[in-house]
Amino acid sequence: MRGVILYGPPASGKDTVTSALHQLDDRYQQFRRLKVGQGRIAGYRMSSVAELAALRASGSVVWENRRYGSVYVIDAPGLRQQLHEQIPVVHVGQVNAVDAVREAFPDARWTVVALTCPRNVAERRIVERQTGDAAERLRAWDQTERLPTAGLTIDTSEASPGMAAELIDQAVRRSEGTAE
Repeated sequence: MRGVILYGPPASGKDTVTSALHQLDDRYQQFRRLKVGQGRIAGYRMSSVAELAALRASGSVVWENRRYGSVYVIDAPGLRQQLHEQIPVVHVGQVNAVDAVREAFPDARWTVVALTCPRNVAERRIVERQTGDAAERLRAWDQTERLPTAGLTIDTSEASPGMAAELIDQAVRRSEGTAE
């Protein structure tokens, strides 16, 4: 079992790099977190307050955070299934989330990648998305801590999505001892 954790602030390129990884090798699949709330639905598995309560009660929540008026959840059953079938690419923006995922699945080989870009690049990307909450996303960008434990750091303002995907794929292969 192996997976990729893409860590970074809003607009650092997590979606774009994940798409490039999937184009490189279709085993790379974004882990679609559960989301309880409104707003963007692409890339999420929409859930309800009752379903989230049941997951919490069963101890199946690996990580959850609140942002943009919604709750975002990494659930153990969903991630476990994907680890057995594909190479999940988990998007997070909190240092503790990286640790929580690794601790929940210690038998998986995790390649942890920090994606970065200058704030002005992130701001341009956020505005271009037209989500209507640019100020809140920039606050989240400002609050995102540096990840000192990343195995690889990529500045997405300098590396193309394809180059980033190649670097990540090479790191995944090295971690499993099958670099080609």
